[in-house]
Amino acid sequence: MPQINAGEFRKGIKVVVEGDPYDMLECNFVKPGKGQALYKCRLRNLLKNTIIDRTYKSGDGLEAADVRKGEAQFLYRDKSSLVFMDQESYEQYTVPQEIMGDGVRWLMDGMVCLLLYWNDRVIEVEPPPHVNLKIIYTEPAVRGNTSGNITKTAKVETGTEIQVPAFIDQGETVRIDTRTGEYVERVKV
Repeated sequence: MPQINAGEFRKGIKVVVEGDPYDMLECNFVKPGKGQALYKCRLRNLLKNTIIDRTYKSGDGLEAADVRKGEAQFLYRDKSSLVFMDQESYEQYTVPQEIMGDGVRWLMDGMVCLLLYWNDRVIEVEPPPHVNLKIIYTEPAVRGNTSGNITKTAKVETGTEIQVPAFIDQGETVRIDTRTGEYVERVKV
């Protein structure tokens, strides 16, 4: 793997530290009055999702991580794992549900997700930023409570419960932000 010099450290680069891939969250250049220039870096472990702080001298370097992103279609759930098919190579990947984390509650058959690969191994799965889901159950709106910021609980077709405005009825389709789990808007089908 190619080396990345400390002078080339930037936010967003992927590097290998102690055998694990890391994403550089921030890098600050510090020039003390005496001595060598320093690079204070904050790194996120892509396997364990932990954050570390490291300081490197101007002559130091790190190995570049062989990390790539690709789209894959969700095929099906199998006990405690998820099966995806790469959109380019049509290769299938079986991924433990823990890797996807909270995003698994938005997963629908045929949904295209973003997979992060390290050494041809899936290390992260991101659902699309917004999904359109049908409301399968919610209490009917109470007359007079259809305006303002009044919300109620609704169950969507994936089985997840979300908060929606009081005017949303059963059978309607809503757009949900998968990063926050919040209602965005009602969708006309």
